[in-house]
Amino acid sequence: MRKLALFLLCLVVSLPAVSQQTRHFTFHYAFTVRNIEPGQKIELWMPQAHSDDFQEVKILSVTSDLPLKPTRDTKYGNTMYHAVAEKADKAEYNVDVTYDVVRHERIGLPRDGLQPHLLKASLKQSQEYLGPDKLVPVTGKLADIAAAQVQGKTATLDKARAIYDYVFTTMKYDKSGTGWGRGDAEWACDSKRGNCTDFHSVFISMARSQHIPARFEIGFPLPKDKHSGDIAGYHCWAEFYDSQLGWVPVDISEAWKDQQKRDYFFGAHDANRVQFSMGRDLVLTPKQAGDPLNYFVYPYVEVNGKKFENVANHFSFEEKTAGETAQR
Repeated sequence: MRKLALFLLCLVVSLPAVSQQTRHFTFHYAFTVRNIEPGQKIELWMPQAHSDDFQEVKILSVTSDLPLKPTRDTKYGNTMYHAVAEKADKAEYNVDVTYDVVRHERIGLPRDGLQPHLLKASLKQSQEYLGPDKLVPVTGKLADIAAAQVQGKTATLDKARAIYDYVFTTMKYDKSGTGWGRGDAEWACDSKRGNCTDFHSVFISMARSQHIPARFEIGFPLPKDKHSGDIAGYHCWAEFYDSQLGWVPVDISEAWKDQQKRDYFFGAHDANRVQFSMGRDLVLTPKQAGDPLNYFVYPYVEVNGKKFENVANHFSFEEKTAGETAQR
């Protein structure tokens, strides 16, 4: 496998840059905090989309009933807005942010003549993604399963593919009943079903147990066959770290839903998404009174220091240039 890794690196150098999928759209993130009693203290945080290697983000407009202050968490660098009213003077508070986003397809492994974009990190940076999260253990049953799947394999890429294939073949994308959507890796492993959060929690748990750094990212999906419309909820995905190839993208739940793309989504993310944050067990800035957040994609609100859930969200998008491509 070491020879394969060297071969892949040679391909990285020799492949020409070619057109990759790009989507250019406006993204509308709005919510209303409802049924606030006069005099209550209300505090809110909302994730803020930001530019990185694979998306360019501009804020087109911000409308809010409370002054919003940009902040950033210290662990993951997630950007967010924070607002507070010491004594509420209305029953509802509205926030509305519109973004201009250019999202690029991300190719992490050489394929079909496409040149991968290597995203490297220092040893210290990558090793920050080896430990457990509250719902993502690195010991126990999942570690035992992972050890069996990677038996006889020595290279990171080989081990990660074995874990990816295990999750793909074992789990089912199924949001019926309860329990799904929390990213509880042990529950998902036992139930063998769930949504994107559950798929990638199992992958991350198993990868970390085999000393492969892996991390969780979350945002919103864009329908591949529509150019505008409402977005019902979030989507999430993952990356693992290879010392030679850097952060390698995976999206197992999307592969499961379109099984012809099983190989594609090991080493790639399509452009049908926008990222808002990274990580689990999140402490916001300023720190919230409640527990760390399982993940951060929807607004988080506290009233008188307690989590408040009477919040109505609305997300939508509109394509600006359908079918646009860009050189990477």
